[in-house]
Amino acid sequence: MALPVTAQAVSSSAPSPQVSAAAATGLDDPVKKDIAMQIVSSAENSSLDWKAQYKYIEDIKDGRGYTAGIIGFCSGTGDMLDLVEYYSRVKPGNVLEKYLPALRKVNGTPSHKGLDPNFTKDWAKAAQDSAFRKAQDHERDRVYFDPAVKQGKADGLGTLGQFIYYDAIVMHGDGSDSTSFRNIRKRALAKAKPPAQGGDEKTYLNAFLDARVWAMKQEEAHSDTSRVDTAQRVWVRKGNVNLDTPLDWKVYGDPYHIG
Repeated sequence: MALPVTAQAVSSSAPSPQVSAAAATGLDDPVKKDIAMQIVSSAENSSLDWKAQYKYIEDIKDGRGYTAGIIGFCSGTGDMLDLVEYYSRVKPGNVLEKYLPALRKVNGTPSHKGLDPNFTKDWAKAAQDSAFRKAQDHERDRVYFDPAVKQGKADGLGTLGQFIYYDAIVMHGDGSDSTSFRNIRKRALAKAKPPAQGGDEKTYLNAFLDARVWAMKQEEAHSDTSRVDTAQRVWVRKGNVNLDTPLDWKVYGDPYHIG
């Protein structure tokens, strides 16, 4: 779902000593990471079963071409191209490799030229290959998950804050445009300090979510802000900084629960 990713977020702020121990078991803890994937899947695919999404592909008419896979790789934003290029490096001759020239041409556009009529079928076929599923995991971590967790820890945020960063970078990417992750964070920093700079975590997270909602409302396809309003904001209000279960939330009015 994200916009083009041109660079990773950086911070000159180091984690304060009091948060280092907690940061070592943050969103990158395997149990927490799985919870994060379920929550994102509830918003992206209306399902907690994120592992069923490797085969997912459709054009959701948001101007980004095909959206596919566990994190919404898009043919129009470059991350799908990066994924198929990586997959073709680790497994040459795969069923998607022949689409690389077309993916390069449609990058930056909503076009399907050169992809139809069989790309969606071949994507689903590739998803049966463990190498392709691992490739999706690899690109999710490289482009979205790892940068979000790294920046969250640098800002002194707990697991919830790291997740809030992750969900934002999934949707908005980390390019130079005004609604990118780095610029959402910049807007938040103008309003509040993160814990690593001596600020209050809850106050900072609310400032970040305010900036995130602003960014979402700049685009019709993202104008429903329930993934913030009736999910992330609820956990911030409750002070669940470790993203501990049980978790209850709603997205687009649908209720979800992780026990």
